[in-house]
Amino acid sequence: MTAAASLVLPSTPVSIKVSTDEINALSLKNLEIATRAIHRYGLVVIENAIKPEALDHLNKKMIEDAYHLQAKKDSPFNYNRGNIQQEPPLTKEYWDGMIYTHPIVSQGTSSVLGPFPRLNFISGNTALPPNPGSSSTSQLTHSDSDFDHPDCPLALVVNVPLVTMTPKNGSTEIWLGTQCYDVSVQEGANSDRASGRIKTEILEERRKIRAPCQPIIPRGSIIIRDQRQWHNGRPNLTKIPRVMLAFIHFTPWYRNTMQIEFADELGPELSREKKQLQIQSTLIPESEVLRSYLNRPYGNAYDFGQEDTVDGIFAGN
Repeated sequence: MTAAASLVLPSTPVSIKVSTDEINALSLKNLEIATRAIHRYGLVVIENAIKPEALDHLNKKMIEDAYHLQAKKDSPFNYNRGNIQQEPPLTKEYWDGMIYTHPIVSQGTSSVLGPFPRLNFISGNTALPPNPGSSSTSQLTHSDSDFDHPDCPLALVVNVPLVTMTPKNGSTEIWLGTQCYDVSVQEGANSDRASGRIKTEILEERRKIRAPCQPIIPRGSIIIRDQRQWHNGRPNLTKIPRVMLAFIHFTPWYRNTMQIEFADELGPELSREKKQLQIQSTLIPESEVLRSYLNRPYGNAYDFGQEDTVDGIFAGN
């Protein structure tokens, strides 16, 4: 090993295995590990958090929906047609609080963002198998914070893969430690389909410090990552869509007004969950949820910015 190679930092994310005693709350030691990992590396993996069988019913439905979205002429693809934005049906039949509002997640995000973070986005990212006669390609490496954002943790993306994610089925490639970069390293205008992509020369500089990683994430795991962290969707080389849910917890002071549409039967469930989260929700009839949830835009079309900003106060160093 050369001297230069020995300076490259490890790329494997920090992972915590939840014990049976921690299913509703991490021990203080593990909470410290998770909090420090998010601040330092931008990401932590929490294993054994969700019973795998709880994911199967939802996965079956979302795979069916994935084929429907893949066939649409105006498919909500992200960067390339191998990766689509896909919302789950937020109805009583497919609701499980340990998937969408896990107490460990609220504990972890509150530790980083402050008490009562705002949940105002529930969606998913699905890596599709290639269509006949087509080939799968990787997304461009990008940040989801494709807007002028504060230089502190403001949003944590919570990912729940519905199956074990591997390099073969399109495990997301992550760039640990990149959450501290601002929009000057990005190309593309805010809300463009390919906005937030990282400049090639910046990627190559960063690769010399810490290479990206495409980790294996066991089913039943939860990933918590800083929204600003660089990442990209990789090709799914299997014959089955790989579904990964994506929720966003914003810091409580962040003024974004997006609302999540839930079936009105979930009202009592949401009222209980609001003891830990500010859930920005709109209740509508289940029939309306089922009519509209597959007609959402691609990921970068959502506006994650604030209603108003205070950036002028903090100009300069």
